[in-house]
Amino acid sequence: MKAKAIKILDENRLMAIATVRPDGWPQATMVGYANEGILLYFAISRESQKFGNIAADDRVSIVIGRDFHDPRTIKALSIAARASEVRDPTQRQRALALLLERHPGLKALEPPQPDHSAVMRANPEIITILDYSRGFGHADLLTVGPGGLTEMTVARDDDWGFGEALKPVS
Repeated sequence: MKAKAIKILDENRLMAIATVRPDGWPQATMVGYANEGILLYFAISRESQKFGNIAADDRVSIVIGRDFHDPRTIKALSIAARASEVRDPTQRQRALALLLERHPGLKALEPPQPDHSAVMRANPEIITILDYSRGFGHADLLTVGPGGLTEMTVARDDDWGFGEALKPVS
C-alpha cells in the first residue's frame, strides 16, 4: 500500500494544505510539492500565514488528487502530517533541487533566499488512500511511525448513498 501512496504522490504536483490559524479556524491553501517516497517538501514565505500557523502548531492536513469525469478513476490521498522547516543547508538544497525538478517553471525565478522563504517538510503520520476503482468510497488507511509504515487498517467502503454498482459513464 505504501507503493500505491507513493505512485499517487509521483503522479501529482499540487497539494491543498490546511493549517490551524491562531483563532482555531483551519486555513487551506494550494502549494506545489516534491516528494521523496512519502516525505513531502514545499517552499513558503516566512511572512505567510501558513508559516506562522505551522510555527505555532505543526499539525497539517494535506489532500492530493485530481479532477475526474468517471468516479471509478478517483485516486487520491488525504494525509495527516507534522510540518517542520528544513534548516540543514545541505538538506535544504536537496529539497530545493527536488522542487525545481518537479516544477521546472520555477527555474525562471531567482532562487529562494533563506531569509525570505522557508523550505518545509511534511512527515505523514496517517495516510488515507482513496481508490474508487475498487468501489465507490473505497479507502485504505496507513499509519506511519518514525521507522516507516507501522500499520495498515483494513479497507473501508464508505456508503455515500449512490448505491454499490458503478454504471458506465457516457
